[in-house]
Parts: sequence; C-alpha cells; structure tokens
Amino acid sequence: MVKHQKRIAAPRSWKIERKASYWAVKPRPGAHPKARSMPLLLVIRDMLKLADNSREAKRILNEGNVVVNGKVRKDRKFAVGIFDILSIPLVKAYYMVLLDKKGNLSLVEIGEEEASTKLCRVDGKQMLKEGKIQLNLHDGRNILPEESGEEIQPHDSLMISIPDNEIVQHFAYEEGSKVVVISGKHSAQTGEIEEIKIVRSSHPNIVRIKPLDGGEPFETVEDSLFVVGEEKIEVPGLRTS
Repeated sequence: MVKHQKRIAAPRSWKIERKASYWAVKPRPGAHPKARSMPLLLVIRDMLKLADNSREAKRILNEGNVVVNGKVRKDRKFAVGIFDILSIPLVKAYYMVLLDKKGNLSLVEIGEEEASTKLCRVDGKQMLKEGKIQLNLHDGRNILPEESGEEIQPHDSLMISIPDNEIVQHFAYEEGSKVVVISGKHSAQTGEIEEIKIVRSSHPNIVRIKPLDGGEPFETVEDSLFVVGEEKIEVPGLRTS
C-alpha cells in the first residue's frame, strides 16, 4: 500500500492547487471513502485558509481547536467526509461538509444550533443476541434505537444528535421523499423520489428523481442518494439549493 499521496493524483473532489507542491497529506482509512473525504489538515489550510502552512495547521489541531462531529480531533490525517459537522469554537464557526455541483467537497456554513445534529444514512441493520436491533450508519456509527427500530429500514436517513448519537428525526426512503445526489453527473442536485425500480439481481435498485428546480427527471442508483426530508428538505445546508 502506498503511504504517500501525490498532489497531482489526489481525488478530483479535493479543492486544492494541484501544482503548488509535489506531495499532499494522505487521509487515514476511516468511515468515508477516499473520493468523498479529505484529510483534516487540508481542510484547515487549503479550504478554510486558517493557516498558511502545515506547521500552523498542525498547531491549530494540536491545541484542540477543531471539533468534528462533536469530538475534538487532533490527527492531521483524520478523514472528514460528506455530512460531517466541522466546528471551530474559538471563532464560533460551524460548517457542514457537502458536495458541490462539480462533485467537489465543499463547506457550507451553518448555525451553532444546527451543528448539534448530523444526517446519517442507514446502510444496514442486524439483530443482536439480546434481541435488539443495531443500525449501521454510513459514517461507521452503530447505534441501538431506544424503541424497537423495526420501522427504520436501509437507505432511510436519521438526524442524530452529536456526540451522544440520539435519534432526533427519521426520514423514510420512499416515493415522495426529498433526496440529494452524492455522486455522478447529477451530484449535489436535490429532488423528489418519483419511482423506485426494484432490480432482481445483485445490482442496486434504480430510482427516478424529479428535480426540485423544475428540470427534467433523471434516474440514478439508490446508493448515490441521501434522503434529506419527507415533506420538505430538513438539512440546513441544502434548504436553499
């Protein structure tokens, strides 16, 4: 396994200058795939412009000034991915990580109260020995709902409080729900589920989406979708999309 990351070969989703230097920080393996995540040092230095160089960025991190999803993170290689909440309490700045229309990772500024919750997609569920249902979320979290959890299905979305992982809202993956696309040529586009086409094979189901901006309907695989609300979009960074 290659231990280094050439800047010119970095994922296209990273908003960094490709020829400014030869090397870039390589993120540690974590909850998010490399193409949809970015090491914390690059976020602090290259996206937020809080530091002029790596030394200053490391100092900011080592002093505990950066909080990701309610926890202080000091590891410069920690991977920050889509829908993560990044907080800089010292300057009272709060951001949500999203993808823009070009498929690049971007930071959307949100309020302090909105930064206390995080959107997660349910990627799976399993029954434990004690008879409880465990929900496996897209960012590596595993939570046990206070109630039975039987109504929560894979591809549903949960708004959870951070860092205590309590379920605040549940958004069902069904026709009529509002979604955002997180990959492909329709990246960052919001819409409403018109139809879910069940594929009788190992391939993912196909979903027909009606854009909220009045554009032509399109189809995509369900793995590229995040439910962001039922009657309306409930994610703060997407409300104006």
